[in-house]
Amino acid sequence: MTTFYLATFNVLGNQDNKSGHINGELKTKYVDYKNGLTVTETWTTGNLLTTQIELENKVAKGLKLDITGGFLPSEGKKSAKVGVQYKQLGFNSRAYVDLFKGPTFTGDAVVGRDGFLVGGDVAYDVGGAYITRFAAAAGYTAPEYSVALHAHNSFKVFSASYYHRINADLEAGAKAVWDSKAHPTPAKAPVHLEVGAKLYLDRDAFVKAKVNNAGVLGLGYTQALRKGVKVSVGGLFDTTKLDQAAHKIGLSFVFEA
Repeated sequence: MTTFYLATFNVLGNQDNKSGHINGELKTKYVDYKNGLTVTETWTTGNLLTTQIELENKVAKGLKLDITGGFLPSEGKKSAKVGVQYKQLGFNSRAYVDLFKGPTFTGDAVVGRDGFLVGGDVAYDVGGAYITRFAAAAGYTAPEYSVALHAHNSFKVFSASYYHRINADLEAGAKAVWDSKAHPTPAKAPVHLEVGAKLYLDRDAFVKAKVNNAGVLGLGYTQALRKGVKVSVGGLFDTTKLDQAAHKIGLSFVFEA
């Protein structure tokens, strides 16, 4: 008989200030370490049920098989994805087939050497026999910093990001995104900018903050209550509309065994 071990139990929730609706998610993960089997089940307040089954390093070293299924009873919608991932030193590749959409094939690959990374991905509609999207990326990673360049959405959206570990307690980063097909307006700049930081208060707590050029401020705080139990609270605040209900606040608990 296969023995399962309860690895994690997550409860997430948030409330929309405009509608008052509360959205929540209950996620459980079971792991059979001996056979490399992981089963993840998720149930949302929208009554969406999903199950993911992963089998890793059982068929071959570095190979992971993945099956994910979803069901929304209220609308009768179903989803199913079958995937495979193969990784070795300096190489990582994934391929997925969405059985109910198209079906659609999605594949990506990344190669790396001496801190440099280059990769790309492509999606192909099998039923329609055409490429739906493609993207590419390149980056460099060092012990204290990393930089990356991305070309998304069939080379229509471009982004650049930078991360820096300033010291053992402080991390900072920045990101810029340019949509070549977007039509800028006085209220919306053609380039989206965002900067953020993460500060460890002690070994059990940290705070995070980010702000973008649209004036949206994100704040978060995470505290380890005891071994295996963490609580996080965060929010997104539109600083240009502080007197309006245009903000989001969330609370989450993480239980690990």
